[in-house]
Amino acid sequence: MNTVYGVYGDPIAHSLSPNMHNAAFRELGMESTYQAFRVSSENLKDALLGAKAMGFGGVNLTVPLKQEALGIVDADPLAESIGAINTVDFKDGMIGYNTDGIGAKRAIEEQEIKIKGSKVLIVGAGGAARAIAFQFARDGANITIANRTEQKALDLSMEVSSVGLATGCGIDCIKDMIADSDILVNCTTLGMKPNPEGTIATAEDMHPDLTVFDIVYNPLETRLLKETKKAGAKAITGEMMLVYQGAEAFRIWTGVEPPIEVMKQAVLEGLGI
Repeated sequence: MNTVYGVYGDPIAHSLSPNMHNAAFRELGMESTYQAFRVSSENLKDALLGAKAMGFGGVNLTVPLKQEALGIVDADPLAESIGAINTVDFKDGMIGYNTDGIGAKRAIEEQEIKIKGSKVLIVGAGGAARAIAFQFARDGANITIANRTEQKALDLSMEVSSVGLATGCGIDCIKDMIADSDILVNCTTLGMKPNPEGTIATAEDMHPDLTVFDIVYNPLETRLLKETKKAGAKAITGEMMLVYQGAEAFRIWTGVEPPIEVMKQAVLEGLGI
């Protein structure tokens, strides 16, 4: 019997998760398939209950559903503390997990960038920002969260302060904070297709010792990362966060070790690289 998995989001057409997971299933000879489904916030509960009723193995959640899911599924302790869910497993009810933070951590550390002791500026206060802020604060980074709505940044920083060092500010603090940061993480959708010209910062705002990690992966080289290279700073593309968070979800659903390189190659091929 073919087990179905999927990703819910709105919009969802840009997602490369199906490419990645289907490549992993083929590589391992598993009778499973992974599809993308456009699901709005108001329909999320019905969509999750429907997936469970139809025997889905599990689903991923992306924008704008990660926080909405908290009131619907049973969150594990990490997802509960983060306040966002990106993975739902149906083996024993509906259990929600968050694998975004570990995905970001592995993507940065594989580039030999140390998180512990670093000053990290995270732009955005949505589900991915929450996961990364909690993960990096736990790992010993000093976190600043900047957001267009300053109160959201302040509220999130207060929550993150329960596990580490964190402060918040409005979007107008970005230039000053970049000057004093070791790592800049874009957790907004600025620069994502179909609006690739958006950016949270330009080369003039950066310094050569800065590492810039853009979690947007479509396009792979966002305008932010082009500006990073102009500044002589280190640019980290977003596809490996996608791969590593997906790999952790794969383990949760199947109990099987996923083929990381196969998943990475599928994402790159999906991006036309």
